[in-house]
Amino acid sequence: MSRPTLWLRCEKKEFERRAALTPTTARRLIDAGFDIYVERDDQRIFDDAEYEAVGCKLVENNSWPSAPREIPIIGLKELPLSDEPLPHTHIQFAHCYKNQAGWSSVLARFFRGGGTLYDLEFLTDESGRRVAAFGYHAGFAGAAAGALALAAKKRGEKLGQLEPYANEDAMVHSVKQALGGTGKGVKALVIGALGRCGRGAVDLFKKIGLEEADILKWDMAETAKGGPFQEILDVDIFVNCIYLSSPIPHFVTHEQIRAAGKGRGLSVIVDFLSKWDRRTHPCR
Repeated sequence: MSRPTLWLRCEKKEFERRAALTPTTARRLIDAGFDIYVERDDQRIFDDAEYEAVGCKLVENNSWPSAPREIPIIGLKELPLSDEPLPHTHIQFAHCYKNQAGWSSVLARFFRGGGTLYDLEFLTDESGRRVAAFGYHAGFAGAAAGALALAAKKRGEKLGQLEPYANEDAMVHSVKQALGGTGKGVKALVIGALGRCGRGAVDLFKKIGLEEADILKWDMAETAKGGPFQEILDVDIFVNCIYLSSPIPHFVTHEQIRAAGKGRGLSVIVDFLSKWDRRTHPCR
């Protein structure tokens, strides 16, 4: 009986450095009896040598189209636009099932090629909870971007393009330095604080030195009365981590901000909404 096999493809989206399989996870799969092929990739945050060291078989960059059809191709983000049929089984975040642009073209490629799509966004456990989600790390990194934006604004500058960090410690250190050595004295409000994304944002604020009392953690109970919320104007950074699927009262409005004038505390809004609609956006 042949060994189960996975083919980790490179990511073709610009700036995408994440990987669907880390070297650590690949090693666990190999120990469990898998063969793992990994495409060489200078863009990926993990070096090729890290995969080779745990027993993966390195192959050329973007060579998955010539892989044996029985090998599932695993990736993180959607494939580049193309009309080429897809005969393989693909495991990835396909961004097809929420009416995203081009969804029909993507699924048509699988239909024409006879391939199969397993969309990681809808992979759930027995209780219906998603098992493949980047929400925590999105919240962690997004809150860091918000803190960097605040630091830039205090210097009279714009944030500009962000560059990736080698690891979490490097990012936390850089954010603290940008704030003068610590985030102490900064106030933040996180709505959706009990979710994956919200927990990540809260943890980042703690690691850069915000005091516990200066991190307002709101969820459904705190927002049940409906917005707008004056409290948002009293913090330096507002982080919105909810997924909005139906209209709700606005959390904060232009009118509120104009009325508060220069006396408001709010300087930065960080938003993680997966479904964007100006008509229903809580931060209009």
